[in-house]
Amino acid sequence: MPAQDPRSGRLQAEQVRDMFDGIAGVYDVLNTAMTAGLHRRWRERAADLAGVGAGARVLDVATGTGDLALELARRVGPGGEVVGSDFAEAMLARARGKAASAVCVEARMSFEWGDALELPYETDAFDAATVGFGARNFSDLGRGLAEMARVVRPGGRVVVLEITTPTRFPLALFFGLWFDRLVPGFGRLAGMLTGSSRGGVADAYSYLPSSVKRFPGPAELAARMAAAGLGEIRYVITAGGIIAIHAGTVRGEANR
Repeated sequence: MPAQDPRSGRLQAEQVRDMFDGIAGVYDVLNTAMTAGLHRRWRERAADLAGVGAGARVLDVATGTGDLALELARRVGPGGEVVGSDFAEAMLARARGKAASAVCVEARMSFEWGDALELPYETDAFDAATVGFGARNFSDLGRGLAEMARVVRPGGRVVVLEITTPTRFPLALFFGLWFDRLVPGFGRLAGMLTGSSRGGVADAYSYLPSSVKRFPGPAELAARMAAAGLGEIRYVITAGGIIAIHAGTVRGEANR
């Protein structure tokens, strides 16, 4: 199957993996620049909604450089465990480096290769599962959500943190300008500074705005989570309408 244009917002799994391997070195810097550092607060909110405490075992899917996994590790304490899963090895390497140098993190942490559509974990293996800014990269969203629900015990939470498209003026206008013009510009500049050729940083940040636009809105995502086996679904819209954090509870065994 031929490679797809990043500007379409749809990429094959191999393209997504190669893209994130290619931008691992600049991912954290650009993420902080584009969000003015607010991404840390959004991950804190996602960890709150996961509802985990001391001794819990948590999975962070599409963990990237591990920021959400580290936030979860602070919640579960020395008796808990956090597993970060991703299929981009360069991102995992960054996450392992962060975990090794993290202070005030006593939980057991591991970062493992894994395909979000076929998670290599047993059913009911975790108390919660999260995904931060990774669900829109699933080539099959329903399957990815169902896999997250499968590996979480009944009563545990599945949390999805994603960018969403605001609909109210004037933020919708600003968002369009920011994502259609400035974000790709960041990518082109970073590509020039790092010597990245086409297919690298610049393409990644052309893909980002398009992938957000094609991703389901908050109400539709809640419906997709319900179809994947989750109940008691609620979501929070924050950052003026550009961030949505969804949480659902895994249904009891008889209803799965």
